[in-house]
Amino acid sequence: MDEALLRSLTPGVLTILVRRGADFAAAEDAVQDALVEAVRVWPADPPRDAKGWLVTVAWRKFLDQARADSARRRREDLVDEEPAPGPTPDVDDTLQLYFLCAHPSLTPSSAVALTLRAVGGLTTRQIAQAYLVPEATMAQRISRAKRTVSGIRFDQPGDVATVLRVLYLVFNEGYSGDVDLAAEAIRLTRQLAAAIDHPEVAGLLALMLLHHARRASRTAPDGSLVPLAEQDRGRWDTASIAEGVRILQAALARDRLGEFQAQAAIAALHADALTAEETDWVQIVEWYDELARLTDSPVVRLNQAVAVGEADGPRAGLAALAALDDSLPRYSAAAAYLHERDGDLPKAARLYAEAARKASDLAERDYLTRQAARLNARLRG
Repeated sequence: MDEALLRSLTPGVLTILVRRGADFAAAEDAVQDALVEAVRVWPADPPRDAKGWLVTVAWRKFLDQARADSARRRREDLVDEEPAPGPTPDVDDTLQLYFLCAHPSLTPSSAVALTLRAVGGLTTRQIAQAYLVPEATMAQRISRAKRTVSGIRFDQPGDVATVLRVLYLVFNEGYSGDVDLAAEAIRLTRQLAAAIDHPEVAGLLALMLLHHARRASRTAPDGSLVPLAEQDRGRWDTASIAEGVRILQAALARDRLGEFQAQAAIAALHADALTAEETDWVQIVEWYDELARLTDSPVVRLNQAVAVGEADGPRAGLAALAALDDSLPRYSAAAAYLHERDGDLPKAARLYAEAARKASDLAERDYLTRQAARLNARLRG
């Protein structure tokens, strides 16, 4: 690299740039950039016309910088023209998103799954467990829902029933302790109840409040699960229970029974009992009859069988359980409980161990394992 040549060419190149209209300072910067480029390029690819090469590169550098400066000034001018910041409305659009994702072009089950995934924050695995289907099946359902609404304007809100189903499942997932979404579901359901005069909205809010009132007593200090019969009822939130019962009574008085009102009625009967022994199981069975009629859900039938076992004895509960598919979640746990009540400890211990192996929730698995160990210790003793 001939540095002397570069120094000798610099004044001439600078003069040409100024003649072409560049101001002197900008021309100097452009020529310096061109010289740096020459040092990098020329050793491997020397030009035939050194001065012409420098003029071309320096002019290009000048134009690039001029364009950049112009664009920067335009951005600064736009910022200066913007109105001064003022107060913004405190608007929560979360509930609106629930309605928009529950699009009329989707089936209710697909709309619920899509909303839970996109807005509710649940994983595909959690949604699959709520629907009692394999995770791969749910992943396909959500993908199909996304394809269906792809390119559709989200200006047609979904129906209330679909949004209620979403809020119910979000609450259940939060109530399980896996993800803390229960309080958020209650907050959104309160918003919906304030905006819509609908007995099932009130029923869902009552159900959430009644279940949430027992949350502090559902686990021991070590995190282990405490079943309803063994919970410290003194730790239940009596204010939430009173509010839930009041909301439920107003909804039931409208004589438009729905599944959430029926579930809330069952929860209210549990909350009304001062001790587990005082629980009105006969009324609970009657409400399960209504709930089964409304939903035809196998999970409802399973819970109904346990309630029958409490009201009419374990043999009656086992007979009701026998009519159900033994692959249902928690079937083995229900059967274990009823067999223990009936005095068949060996079978109950085997079923508790089987239920523990099938449980997906760690706290539930630990509880069932302890139940199996407790019965096995009694059998050995």
